[in-house]
Amino acid sequence: MQRFEAYLRANIPKAPSFHPTFDEALGAMLLAGGKRFRPQLLLSVVEAYTPLLLESAYPVAMAVEMLHTYSLVHDDLPVMDDADLRRGEPTLHRRFDEVTAVLVGDALNTHSFYLVADAPLHGDVKIALIKELAYSGGIGGMVLGQAIDCYFEGERLSAEQVDFLHEYKTGRLIAASLKMGAIIAGLDDEMQRRLFEFGLDLGLLFQIQDDIIDATQSSEDAGKTTGNDEDKNSYINHFGLEGSINRAEELAKKIAGQLEGFDEPLRAKLEPILKRYLYRHRV
Repeated sequence: MQRFEAYLRANIPKAPSFHPTFDEALGAMLLAGGKRFRPQLLLSVVEAYTPLLLESAYPVAMAVEMLHTYSLVHDDLPVMDDADLRRGEPTLHRRFDEVTAVLVGDALNTHSFYLVADAPLHGDVKIALIKELAYSGGIGGMVLGQAIDCYFEGERLSAEQVDFLHEYKTGRLIAASLKMGAIIAGLDDEMQRRLFEFGLDLGLLFQIQDDIIDATQSSEDAGKTTGNDEDKNSYINHFGLEGSINRAEELAKKIAGQLEGFDEPLRAKLEPILKRYLYRHRV
């Protein structure tokens, strides 16, 4: 991941214009860091099966991180969460202005597909990758989840609807990251399906853990605005802190069991990543 991080920082997009701050804003949230969890998952699958394609997969991994970052920039806007802090830095609409934040989000979204299209991979592979990223990042995933989250703010959904919301808003891009790694590595449809379903569980666990962090940590400790979920359909609001921790514990055990079912090359790459995150809900 150090090599990928160096690649990302060396390839922050630049706009060919005289705009005084757009380039700075374009790179600000990418350069602020983050867990790079989605790129790690994608690259781990590639490295497990086709290590010679690892560097060719860097643009795709960066595209996933870029799409994820655009979603954070837009999620923080006053019209959505109105957050002041992200990745330990002021949010873009605070550091610059709302118009800049909206347009940077748009640019990161669209440029992610340029990166995939320009990657040194076979054309058929790139078409499959674009299809997966567009659907799981859009109406078949993240955007739909965000639409449900915003529309039903202040209304109480059923437990099943809460799971649906967060599977789409968070889980599907994580699942797509694993599946996209499998597409690059040339794995069969069944293995792509298994990895996608594994990613859905992983995404739900991440969301529950994030809701726990929101309820138990300060903004300074979390590196992002917390205590902002009072009217949302969060797991804390539905199941309470103890119930959410119990639910996270069950999911973590399920994911650990699924991990054991993968073959040794994949397990060896995923285990070190997931060990850092499986039990971060234990407060």
